[in-house]
Amino acid sequence: MKYELQYKRYSERAILIEWPAKIDENILHDLLSFKKSILSFCDKLIVEVISSYNSLLIYYVSTIEDFYSEVFELKSLYSKDFEDVRLENKLWRIPVCYAASLAQDLEVFAKDKSLTVEEIIRLHTAPLYTVYGIGFLPGFLYLGGLDDQLHRARKITPSLHVKKGAVAIGGSQTGIYPVDSPGGWHVIGVCPLDFFNPKTEDCCFISPGDKIQFISIKENEYNDIRTRVENKNYTPESVCL
Repeated sequence: MKYELQYKRYSERAILIEWPAKIDENILHDLLSFKKSILSFCDKLIVEVISSYNSLLIYYVSTIEDFYSEVFELKSLYSKDFEDVRLENKLWRIPVCYAASLAQDLEVFAKDKSLTVEEIIRLHTAPLYTVYGIGFLPGFLYLGGLDDQLHRARKITPSLHVKKGAVAIGGSQTGIYPVDSPGGWHVIGVCPLDFFNPKTEDCCFISPGDKIQFISIKENEYNDIRTRVENKNYTPESVCL
């Protein structure tokens, strides 16, 4: 399926392409396929292509002299079939500890939702979440697929310090804080993995279009995995989709 895209000049060296403004897996797949085609056919002219829920931002090496000509080239590329474009996404099994001693908001969250802690854990680990984008903080995953029963508005007063690895819920989304940060989401668990490493080529081992499944672990398992991660002796489990 092809969409009616909007092409906008973003700066002297950038073009913004927009899809319909909604969170949708079909849009995500179309967007990522187009991104890969752009990088494949225009790689010498482009510095970077950044994806979000429903847009691509293309940064060019030099100033765009003829915006309309460049848009025509992009439209021509988009009109082609993406059947040969293989995205090579993965399903990642991400360990999360839901121990109350580590999850500062879990018990209050459960009480406010009229659910038991066990029900919160079951509802949170059941879906296969889709990674729609990475941003806000380096390595922060924007995930779609949170069960409706776990939706909850962000905190009125944000916490000044949310620890790295905190697994939290805000509105209709869940995510993992990749670094220590202020934050207004409700922390219901903690993950022992590192999601941002500036010393690696991609910085984050997960990519938009990947799937995430949270796996509940005990506190002693969390401590063990955390130690192995610090010693660079742990590889997250994944399978190709």
